[in-house]
Formats: sequence, C-alpha cells, structure tokens
Amino acid sequence: LTIGIPRESIMDEKRIPLTPQGVKMLTANGFKIMIEQNAGHSSHFSDREYSEAGAFITPEKAELYKADMILKIALPTEEEIGFIKQGTIIFSSLNIPNLHQQQLTGLMQKQVTAFAYENIQDSGGILPFMQSMSEIAGKAAVLIASDYLTIFKGEGILMGGITGVPPTEVVILGAGTVGLYAARTALALGADVKVFDNSLQKLRRLNLIHNLNIYNSVIHTDLLTKVLKTADVVIGALHPQNGRTPCVVSEDMVMQMKENAVIIDVSIDHGGCFETSEVTTLSNPVYLKHGVIHYCVPNISSAVPQTASNAFNNILVPMLLQFQRCGSLLNYFWDYPYTRHGVFIYKGILTNRFIGTKFNLQSKAIDLLLASNL
Repeated sequence: LTIGIPRESIMDEKRIPLTPQGVKMLTANGFKIMIEQNAGHSSHFSDREYSEAGAFITPEKAELYKADMILKIALPTEEEIGFIKQGTIIFSSLNIPNLHQQQLTGLMQKQVTAFAYENIQDSGGILPFMQSMSEIAGKAAVLIASDYLTIFKGEGILMGGITGVPPTEVVILGAGTVGLYAARTALALGADVKVFDNSLQKLRRLNLIHNLNIYNSVIHTDLLTKVLKTADVVIGALHPQNGRTPCVVSEDMVMQMKENAVIIDVSIDHGGCFETSEVTTLSNPVYLKHGVIHYCVPNISSAVPQTASNAFNNILVPMLLQFQRCGSLLNYFWDYPYTRHGVFIYKGILTNRFIGTKFNLQSKAIDLLLASNL
C-alpha cells in the first residue's frame, strides 16, 4: 500500500498527519510512503528525519497523488483534487463551515473513498481525533490567554495570582472536552474558574466524574453579564447546534467587560460564542474591540503543530495497520464496523446525510452500499 502526504497549502495549517516515528513503524510493516518536500517543516520535522525513517521525499506534488491513499490535514483543494487518481482513499478534515460544493463534487467524480477525521469513531464510540484536538485546544486556550494578560496592552496580570493577591478570574462557556481541559489547566495555574453550559449532564460530569468542584451554572443572560464584568479571561467553547455555535455573549455584554480582558473564542470555527468575534489568523491572531482583546483563530490546535501532529500520528498508525491486516477496504469496514462513521464519500457516492442536505446532493447510507457490495 502506497501512502502520499502532501504539504498543506491552506494558510496557517502547520500540522502533518504522520511523524517520522509513525513513518518508521509503517514502512517496517511494508507500507511505501511518499512525502512532499518540507511537508513537516512547520511541525519541526525535517525531510532528513522522514527520509531516515524510510519515506521517499519528492518536490513533485502531482507524484504524491498517484498513491493508493492520501493523508492530509485539510480537505484537498480544487487544484489538488485534479491530481487525485480514480479510486483513491483519502483521510482529511472535513471542516463543514468552510466546505465548498466544488470540492465535494470533484471528489465524487474521482470515485474516492473519503474519511473525515472529525467523524471517525473508535470501538468505544469515542471520536478520537476530535477528543485529542479538543484537549489541545482547551489547554492551549488558557496558556494563550495567560500570554495576552501580560503582553499586547495587557494589564500585566499573572494567571492565577500569588499569595496575598486575588487569583485571575476565568469564565468558560461550555463544559465539553475543550471546556473541561481549559478548566483543569486554569485551576492548575491557580485561577478562579466559573463554567457555564446549558447541559446539566456536562456540568454534573465536571463534579462527579472529573472531581472538579468548581462554580458552574446553566447560561442565564443576567448572571453571565454580571460574571463577565469582573472576568479577566473568557473562553468560548460551546458545542455547535445544527452547524452553528450559539452566540450567547452580545456586543453590549462585551462592552461592559474590563478593559484589556481577554476573549479566546475556540468556537469561532462554527461562528463563535461572542457577537464581537471575527475570524483571525495565527500570523495576526488578535484585535481590540471595546477595549477587550479578542483571539479568534480557527483550528487553535495548529498553534502547537508538533503536539497536534503527534496526536494525529498516534491515532492514524494503528488504524492503518488494521487496514493493512484486513487486505481490502470492504474487509476493513466489516471487521471494524465503527470505522464507517468516518466515511463521507464511499467510492464516489456521498454517504453523509447532513452534507447532502446542506448542498442539496443525494446521499446514501454506507451500510446499504456495503450490504449491496457496491
């Protein structure tokens, strides 16, 4: 089985799906791996490291797309789709908010089978890629906020405070995985943490399962407005509903916040939790609005690309070894049926109902396609 790994062309995408250690393990098990020159540069993995691990390094992007399987982080662009050969297997992110119909139809015309990292499940029903990226995003959000409390016109506040000095006040909107790891990190630094979410189950989980006995509440506008007035850091980490994150903080509420307070809107990928949120980039990550520092970078895990790349590698390598042992795509789906959840195109046929509805395209259930042996 031949695997191609192109260099990412999307701005600010610095991650790579396999590390040199992962390449070494796969090549030792019979895989042939081609990697585009400097594909790992932004994650601080050199071409030499990949070459010594057994990969073939090429400057020709078109050559990579002759592989049986393509591993990417971002979905292939329309230009890249032109290089893909018929029947290729693709692993990439789907990123529905930024998905274009031309990309979908282009992949379908190439008769590819495409997996979306964010939909792939493991045997326990967990979304391992989303879990890992959410852990990173939660921890990174607090550390980034800590930086901006002390720099970029910040108040010169040390996250957590010290003996005799009141701790930093951190408000987290969302009690999912991102919110959980943000809360853990902020608490470890000594901050005073308050968590808001409309899911009582998630709030209860913080106390019962994760033993985080912290202030928590469902989202009431009046209460949230009061809490935001004294907050030093506010992290938006609400889960999207029907493809859009609930906007729970109005512009008026932001105007009442402390000057040089910090907003980290992790949910900006799906519209954001704050009315004042605007998409920023890693090269220009912040702006001031109503005296409040806003950090609204989509895909926040790309700010720590080596950690994120290692997380991708740790999940992908066992999956690829399973695939190899099965001998074919069909056997893989029958032996590991939970992997079907990650497929959004199967041999050129759209299998994701939500995407079909969004773009007015016909979709078919993958279980029916497999049962009919298509």
